[in-house]
Amino acid sequence: MTLAGKRVLVVEDEMLVAMTLEDTLIDLGLVVVGVAMHLEEALERASHERLDVAVLDINLNGERSYPVADMLQARGIPFIFASGYGHTDRGTAFPDTPTLAKPYHPDELAQALTQTLAQTVAPDRRS
Repeated sequence: MTLAGKRVLVVEDEMLVAMTLEDTLIDLGLVVVGVAMHLEEALERASHERLDVAVLDINLNGERSYPVADMLQARGIPFIFASGYGHTDRGTAFPDTPTLAKPYHPDELAQALTQTLAQTVAPDRRS
């Protein structure tokens, strides 16, 4: 599976990390449709954007991104988590969701996105 042309949402509260991630995703051939740095903005984008996949930082300024994950899951849009902290509080809601530990290598990101997209079959995840 190729990543080229896939539409991705980035949810990341650290400006430098978000910018670096955006550049990396573009280098991998993805189209970054938006970068959300706050939970409310992430929820808005996750509910309306045409997406193929998303990268979610678990901790957004002290809030968890799980409501965004719930919304994406309901829409059939795959996602991966990224975290600089442990994710043991994730519970059982997303047991099969890949989680990249920060800092991660671009190859790890590409592999996680490729595997996630390959495993997801949704009839209409772009609407």
